[in-house]
Amino acid sequence: MIRLQNIEKVYRTDTVETQALNSISLNIARGEFLSIMGPSGCGKSTLLNIMGLLDEPTRGEISISENSTNHLSDKQLAQFRNKKIGFIFQSYHLINDLRVLDNVELPLLYRKTTAKERKDMAIAALEKVGLGHRTKHFPTQLSGGQKQRVAIARAIVGRPEIILADEPTGNLDSAMGNEVMDILIHLNKTEGTTIVMVTHDENMARKTHRLVRLFDGTQVQ
Repeated sequence: MIRLQNIEKVYRTDTVETQALNSISLNIARGEFLSIMGPSGCGKSTLLNIMGLLDEPTRGEISISENSTNHLSDKQLAQFRNKKIGFIFQSYHLINDLRVLDNVELPLLYRKTTAKERKDMAIAALEKVGLGHRTKHFPTQLSGGQKQRVAIARAIVGRPEIILADEPTGNLDSAMGNEVMDILIHLNKTEGTTIVMVTHDENMARKTHRLVRLFDGTQVQ
């Protein structure tokens, strides 16, 4: 599903050159649930952003569903992301002025869907995460765990083949974190969604199929 070949990422200023990723090669199978661990600043989020086509590698090749993405235009990359990939962030990234239903509908605004189709798909996604009764609430009226479930609903509303999750349980207590993890595991098992999750939590990582460790931008396991 995702193939990375010799990925390098270098950030340069006038005086400093920082290598964030060094020769990362990784194959992620369709339907796999992979976790990425490592100390802060080791390149985990950078690698996830490159997988999600939010950032470009300095060197290396990326292919998703056997499609090379290296030569796509910005518009083509945006369309590819919208169709293929759902994103979940540690800090939820919900819009507080919009109702839960409207937040979940957002990715569908960039597709050729009617208002009714968007509403129906958003309600179905919220029901999958157990929040079908919260459509009219605002994010400020929800707990942290509920906000993350809304973020998951937004990530899956377009039925993406891939979900990229950056510390999805990082801001939650253990009980709420386990609830969120159970939803991701269920999506992986029942719908075959390929999931890549960055985490600092060894217990959460052990629930996934495979663990990759990074250290100073290099894959060590």
